[in-house]
Amino acid sequence: MGFLNRLQPLGLLALRVVLGLIMAVHGWQKIHGGMSHHVEMVAHLGMPGWLAYLSIAAEFLGGILLIVGFGTRIAALLVMVDMLVAMVKVHIHNGLAGQGGYQNVLAFAAMAFCLILTGAGAISVDWLMGNRGK
Repeated sequence: MGFLNRLQPLGLLALRVVLGLIMAVHGWQKIHGGMSHHVEMVAHLGMPGWLAYLSIAAEFLGGILLIVGFGTRIAALLVMVDMLVAMVKVHIHNGLAGQGGYQNVLAFAAMAFCLILTGAGAISVDWLMGNRGK
């Protein structure tokens, strides 16, 4: 087990980079192809339209922060909340695995939750700055 324990930073790096990349790409798509559509959709769901901008920031900026491992726990919290809101407001009625189901957003929320608990790990800006994953 000692060998695997020494590889733990690589696992956290992979988790951060994969989740961060997915979130950043989704945020980028909303910024460059459908920001007004996203605002309208959020308003149609009964939430204030300004929350759409917070959602986009959580995805794009949060994703970038996760990739580099800076402010990881806060970025992961924003991503987790964004994904849970998307699950409850958009995807839940499609079931877990149906077309448009909530399986992906649930997995992304769980990934973010893991990063909230563990922090960024040793291969991160947080670690280099002495924040140890905060």
